[in-house]
Amino acid sequence: MKVGIIGSGGREHAFCVSLKNSNKIDKIYCFPGNAGTSLIAENIETDLNNFEKLKEIIQKLKIDIIIVGPEKPLVDGIVDFLEKNQIKVFGPNKISSQLEGSKIFTKNLCKKYNIPTANFGVFKNQDKSLSFLKKCKYPVVVKADGLAAGKGVYICERFDQSSNAVKEIFNGKFGEAKEVLIEEFLKGEEMSFFIISDGESYKKFGTAQDHKRALEGDKGQNTGGMGAYSPSRLENLKLEEKILKRIIDPTLKGLKDLNTDFKGFLYAGLMILNGDPFLIEYNVRMGDPECQTILPRLKTDFVEILKACVDKNLKSTRIDWFEEKSLCVVLVSKGYPEKFQNNVEIKEISALKLRENEYIFHAGTKIMENRIYSNGGRVLNFVTKSHNLKEGRNDLIKLIDNLHWENGYFRKDIGFKIIN
Repeated sequence: MKVGIIGSGGREHAFCVSLKNSNKIDKIYCFPGNAGTSLIAENIETDLNNFEKLKEIIQKLKIDIIIVGPEKPLVDGIVDFLEKNQIKVFGPNKISSQLEGSKIFTKNLCKKYNIPTANFGVFKNQDKSLSFLKKCKYPVVVKADGLAAGKGVYICERFDQSSNAVKEIFNGKFGEAKEVLIEEFLKGEEMSFFIISDGESYKKFGTAQDHKRALEGDKGQNTGGMGAYSPSRLENLKLEEKILKRIIDPTLKGLKDLNTDFKGFLYAGLMILNGDPFLIEYNVRMGDPECQTILPRLKTDFVEILKACVDKNLKSTRIDWFEEKSLCVVLVSKGYPEKFQNNVEIKEISALKLRENEYIFHAGTKIMENRIYSNGGRVLNFVTKSHNLKEGRNDLIKLIDNLHWENGYFRKDIGFKIIN
């Protein structure tokens, strides 16, 4: 079987590694991929906004299934386009992708179907937003409506912070903004909860806890993710039942009422308060770096699961997991999530010795003349699968230290809530 992966991050490299472990795979293509994927797949440079050109390449290479990794092509309707051209695709259609493409779409769905979430208001201009914020009880959360690469969320302790957030959003920091979302701050513990669906049925696909803040102790700016561990320490059957009944099921019903279904990975970002789940946001794809912690724990052949989804046969597919836990530490470029330098060579990466159950998933990297260079804010994901997360994390820190890459930084406290 030939499989194509759209995307260039750590999630897509993790997909590649999982697929490569299957004896059903003949060839993997990545559009455009990164330095890591180039070692096990064929990278193809193409404009992901040019669906027509992408379709021509897929048809010429006779690729059996396309997996769409990142959110932008999904929100832009790549699944609808490729399916119209008889290409099998794993990922949600344009309507379903609004769950991530518009935070306001999701909030209105929550309101209509009584899905527990933070109280919120939607404002169409700066003046009305600021007038509301002056009366708010702090902290509050200010969000850009559209896609913002995980960075369009401001947790504000004071009026001046929220005022600045609103101004940045309306001034186009995350693209044109017609509306801003302001919601109450929920104080609990975050949890990433995943399902996989074929459009008719769904199955659970693991949990994780992401660490979004740039600095140790959950300080500093929000990022796309500095690390994660899986499963979440909050995972239990009683909570899982509440999540499925109160959040996942009514969401899928809401999509059905819009005459559509959901196929692919659905990621619910949750806040758990006193044992009850509240929806913070949806992502319509695997999380990054959660994907890099969840996939190494997957026992079932990943290809079988994907094929079952595109063939609408997930119900009869069993998904099994290894018992070990996993932990991911992300090495990022200095200056991230603000300004950082690209094209810095990572000289000693090929000299690193990985032990069994240790992985390095490339994210922001590229290969030029057989040398690997940084090509983004989040550069490398160091992952371990073990029964002891503290020992595993210590091993990863040693591994990163042995890289001697002076242009990077990382958090040494990933998993601090579960590691004594």
